[in-house]
Amino acid sequence: MTAPPDDAGQPDVGTLGYEQARDELAEVVRALEVGGLGLDESVALWERGEALARRCEEQLAGARDRVKAALEHADDPRPES
Repeated sequence: MTAPPDDAGQPDVGTLGYEQARDELAEVVRALEVGGLGLDESVALWERGEALARRCEEQLAGARDRVKAALEHADDPRPES
């Protein structure tokens, strides 16, 4: 099931997984690099890209925290039975 679209008919950034957000961000960057867009469209695309970049950072931070917790747990001495 997909997320409900936002105002631009695109899925809500907050519901995207890391890979989805990263891939869409790459598309946004390509579109901005190619150019040929109007000012309003360019700004809207830039704003979407910023939101996608933040989502990727959130996802990466969560993954780092999970790895850190797993490593800390692995380093804990086990109680003797």
